[in-house]
Formats: sequence, structure tokens, C-alpha cells
Amino acid sequence: MFDVLFDWLDKSTAITLVVIAVLTIYFLITVWVFVYKFLFLRKWMLIEKQSTNAFLRGETNVDRNSFLYNCRNKNGIASFYDGCLEAATKEATIGLTILSIIASTSPFIGLFGTVVGILESFSTFKEGVTLSAVAPAISEALIATAFGILVAIPAYSFHLILKRKAFEIMTYLKMQVNFLTSPKSDG
Repeated sequence: MFDVLFDWLDKSTAITLVVIAVLTIYFLITVWVFVYKFLFLRKWMLIEKQSTNAFLRGETNVDRNSFLYNCRNKNGIASFYDGCLEAATKEATIGLTILSIIASTSPFIGLFGTVVGILESFSTFKEGVTLSAVAPAISEALIATAFGILVAIPAYSFHLILKRKAFEIMTYLKMQVNFLTSPKSDG
């Protein structure tokens, strides 16, 4: 198996190798951002869910672990909490932009590698070339596009998963703000 891989790497053009290297870095960044952010948001969501449940049980104060704890407002003014919710949104969505960039650019990077690989292959062909000579060169070039798509799919999927987690956290926080700003709350 490794012999086939090393043989392919040896025959690949420089641009294909650069494209594969860039896409590998993209993939590693994608996995790292997803794992780190997913664990962070999961922990945060559990805290906010517990805090919201405390309000549902009739408690009137924000849990010490909640994001809103440092945003306490004794007067229960809703506009005061808007800044806190914006800060929470910013915190929850950090890292999503890089996943979006990777999801949208990796297919184009792969396509670039394919186009350049095909152009390089055609420049080496002479008149009277058969399909058996052209097919391996084109298939080698198409690997870059396939790899770009392979990187884009998890990046896009992870982006959507994390976006949903951030939305759920913000929903819990907004529910807590509603409890805090209701006329019966002591805040």
C-alpha cells in the first residue's frame, strides 16, 4: 500500500504536491477547530441549560457559572442585557469563519491543482498520443479536485454543527434574560 502511495508521490507534479499539502493543512485545521470548539460549546451549553432549568424551577438569580452572571442588572432592564448577549454570540461563534473559509476555498484549491496538472500533462504530449498515455495524467490531476472536495465536506458539516450549538447556547441565554427582565424577577 505504501509503495503505491510513494510511487504516486514520486510521479506527481510539484503543483499537485503543493495543493495536497495545503489541503492537508486545511484538513488538520478543520479537525482541530471542530474538536476544540465542539467540546467548549458542549460544556458551555450544559452550564446554560442548568441555569435556565434553575429559573424554570422558580429561582430568581443567575447561576454563578452562567455567562450572564457577570452581567447582573438589578433593575431588570432588557437593553442592558443586549451587550451581554452580543458578547456571548461573539464568544460562541469564534472559529466558525475559518471553517467557512476552508469549506468554500478547498474545492477551488483542488480544482486549481487539477487544471494546472492537466495543462502540464498536455504540454508534455506529442502528436499521435493515445488514450492510454493521456488517461493516467488526467486521473493524477483529478486527485487534487477529489481531495479538495474531501476537505470541504467535513469543514462545511462541522461549521453547521457548531453554528447550531452556538444557536442553542444563545437560546438558553435569551431565555435567562427573559426571566431576569420579567416584572416578577428580582434579578
